[in-house]
Amino acid sequence: MIVVTRLNDSQFAVNPDLIERIHASPDTTLVMVDGAKYIVTESMAEVIEKIAAYRAQVLSLARDLPVTVHPIHPRNT
Repeated sequence: MIVVTRLNDSQFAVNPDLIERIHASPDTTLVMVDGAKYIVTESMAEVIEKIAAYRAQVLSLARDLPVTVHPIHPRNT
């Protein structure tokens, strides 16, 4: 999740994978895949930077997980 700020200075977290588009005219608006729209104080560049940092963190965490191998058992048919 990324944290963004509403125009009234309250913060909320949004799943960046559900952002369909970002508009910046003049306020930054996040348009979600379900059609919901959120106007935020961050610039478009800041939102994109937060998304990139979030995805980099996910990849970093995944890389640090131990590798476990689960044996495949054929089904008894």
